[in-house]
Amino acid sequence: MSMPNTSLDIAGIPKLIYVIRGQRVILSHDLASLYEVETRSLVQAVKRNIQRFPDDFMFQLTYDEFRKLKSQNVISTQSTAQRALPYAFTEQGVAMLSSVLRSERAIEVNIAIMRAFVQLRRMLLTNKELAQRLDEMERKYDNQIKTIVAAINQLMKGDQISKRKIGF
Repeated sequence: MSMPNTSLDIAGIPKLIYVIRGQRVILSHDLASLYEVETRSLVQAVKRNIQRFPDDFMFQLTYDEFRKLKSQNVISTQSTAQRALPYAFTEQGVAMLSSVLRSERAIEVNIAIMRAFVQLRRMLLTNKELAQRLDEMERKYDNQIKTIVAAINQLMKGDQISKRKIGF
């Protein structure tokens, strides 16, 4: 078996990952584009193997979800011409696609998508850790600033009391 071409650029893949129903997903038309197949062909392959795609691997968008994505310009006008509502594939659903789509391109794309999901998880974890550190610093320095302001206020009050007239 030949090695898959690793020239696929994964930089654009994180832009295709959306959060829908609290899950990070990639839409069927974006996957079809990456796999270089028609959306209907991808959906047909999935439907022929539907037992491999439980609800936590793949779900079809509701009309309201689709309309919301469309209004946010997430879905291009090109994909709005399709008749059926798009499917959303979770990370596990994308991994399962590798058992359904067996081309060299599918292998290459799946590897790139898995790397993009891992990269996204790392970024989210790093951002969470950073936010926690900022909160800690804010609490620490907030208390110090309050102490400094209180000391300055005390000094200002003390100056008013201790002022004496000098002279005769």
